[in-house]
Amino acid sequence: MKILLLGDYSNLHWTLAEGLRKLGHQVCVVSDGDFWKSYKRDINVKRESYTKLGGIKFMLKILSLLPRFRGYDIVQIINPIFFDVKADKNLFIYKYLRKHNKKIFMGANGADYYWIKTCLDGKTFRYCDFNIFGKERDTPYNRKEIKDWIGSDKEKLNKYIANDCDGITCCLYEYYASYINKFPGKTFFAPLPINKESINIEKMELLKKGEVKRESNKINFFIGISRERTTVKGTDIMEKALDRLHQRYPDKCNILKAVSVAFEEYKKMLDGSDVILDQIYSYTPAMNALLGMSKGLIAVSGGEPENYEIINETDIFPIINVLPEEDDIYNKLETLVLNPDSIDRLSMESIEYVLTHHNNIDVAERYLEIWKNSQ
Repeated sequence: MKILLLGDYSNLHWTLAEGLRKLGHQVCVVSDGDFWKSYKRDINVKRESYTKLGGIKFMLKILSLLPRFRGYDIVQIINPIFFDVKADKNLFIYKYLRKHNKKIFMGANGADYYWIKTCLDGKTFRYCDFNIFGKERDTPYNRKEIKDWIGSDKEKLNKYIANDCDGITCCLYEYYASYINKFPGKTFFAPLPINKESINIEKMELLKKGEVKRESNKINFFIGISRERTTVKGTDIMEKALDRLHQRYPDKCNILKAVSVAFEEYKKMLDGSDVILDQIYSYTPAMNALLGMSKGLIAVSGGEPENYEIINETDIFPIINVLPEEDDIYNKLETLVLNPDSIDRLSMESIEYVLTHHNNIDVAERYLEIWKNSQ
């Protein structure tokens, strides 16, 4: 098939494209690299300026590219806002894509109207980015997202595309739960893809044989930090818990902090770590946690029962599931530090988990199944 993937978050589309190409399909990824992360893409649509003139130049660039976005069997957009322009312009581009291609799918892979609305209902999730145990989580970022998506042009765009498209693909349980009741016939779950070639299968086999020797008795904790977005995924709370842990057990743990680094550098910094701390408001591990797990790191992230149920996992539970509370995070980190013998088992299970559920070849086949069988 000829497949066009528009936009990218967390390297999802590029990693998916690698899997699809391995299966013999022709794929084009068009994105801006997701800002500083600078993910790979076939066609770069990074916006250089947010001035009025910069906006005109960027839109002219997109318009000049539109003829190249025709004649595809499948078009998938990463989000209702798939290009870095306003909702009305994304709607214009969507309608063009709809007219000139066979099937079009919308990704539910990040903030949008339906997810935020579901988060705010205080019922669907016990906790989430916008609501913790029934109490709304009021932050500047959340206020901005609510203003952007509720009662806005983005809401209208999201509703239009969700109703019009051939299917909705969801990469996390939370996004799936936000759409399945409203669009039961066209909502599908497809796990986040991790490049199969990057999964450390050799380490997993050595761990199974007990042949991996740790270089130090200290546990090495890794946390990625974007200083401008520390409250978004709970990095601020995780960092406090980590610092407390290090103060109490300086002889038992090390902390490596990656502050606003590009994706390729981020991947290199993971090597040598034992534990990765990722987001805390999610029921499910996202891409950074899965990337760490593929290397044998233990993820401190979302690992609620709903996560394991949606992927039909009943045997291995390698994620250190934490609540969005500093004390809960600290207590679970302390348990790891005081029980270093559990590290090898959890490391082995982490690799096995990613290989089983997230390798990009199997995920690509899941997408192909969705695309072929929908409507």
